[in-house]
Amino acid sequence: MNDIHDIRLLSRLDLNLLRVFDAVYRARSLTRAADELALSQSAVSHALARLRDQLGPHLGTGGDEPLFPRDGRGVAPSALARRLAPRVREALAALGRALADARDFQPDRDLRQVIIAMPEAVEPALLPGMVARLRQHLSGGTAHRMDSVRLASVRLERATMKADLARGRMDLAVDVALPSDPDLCHLPLLSDDYCLVAAAGHGPVDLDGYRAAAHIAVSSRRSGPAVEDYALLRLGIQRRIALRCQRYETACHVVAETGLKGGGMLLTMGRHHSQPLVDGSRGALVTLPLPLDMPPLAFNLYWHRASDDDPANRWLRDVFRP
Repeated sequence: MNDIHDIRLLSRLDLNLLRVFDAVYRARSLTRAADELALSQSAVSHALARLRDQLGPHLGTGGDEPLFPRDGRGVAPSALARRLAPRVREALAALGRALADARDFQPDRDLRQVIIAMPEAVEPALLPGMVARLRQHLSGGTAHRMDSVRLASVRLERATMKADLARGRMDLAVDVALPSDPDLCHLPLLSDDYCLVAAAGHGPVDLDGYRAAAHIAVSSRRSGPAVEDYALLRLGIQRRIALRCQRYETACHVVAETGLKGGGMLLTMGRHHSQPLVDGSRGALVTLPLPLDMPPLAFNLYWHRASDDDPANRWLRDVFRP
């Protein structure tokens, strides 16, 4: 192409079509690309058709060859798409760098709202520290600057977490270690050993006593195993759940109350999270060691791969990194 043709092509080319092309090329799937881009599959198909129609005359093709023919359950790049892909990726990266250089992110100036999703049960253990770190990093921790940033902790919906991160409905998410996903990035946030919380005066618990005891499970889900049950089941241990509730604070109150009446219910939870609850119980609760060797309770900070190089998201990850 000569310069005149280049200018004419660029004047008509929608750069969003190149983003669609790049997403489909990486995903090899219209469905996964649509999910990443927060578009419908139909919109992705139409975008590829438009791109093919716009590029065809300039690349010496008739415009009839699909860029991504169907291949089994997904799509495969055509010879033309394979030739274009490195240049498209390079062009998008260069544009991103140019935009970033044009206006560097300054948190004191640019940050207005931060949305973090996390399980309700761990919010009391994690959120205060996050607020403190964010306050510390904004203008030296001045209350005036902190008041201008809205920090929102929202309930984590695991089924929609990836889509919500991709669409920008939240900036970051906190969850237990999840199966590997190429679209999700993560870093370790918290590792906590498990312990038992019991009513004051409760003696040590052996493995037989643990199996026989009445347990409280804390989960915001209506059914299914609690976090610790996954680790227990891998060890071949199934406990008897007598109560299921949504918050550890509630569970601790129940443990204390039933202990007064001889009920003896047990709560398995992270030691770090349990300490302020036990200390605040005025002697009604104690922590006991588990009679088995369980791996630590680990939480990760998650973000979508599309936000990996976003300066605001990167700054937030550095702030909340332990």
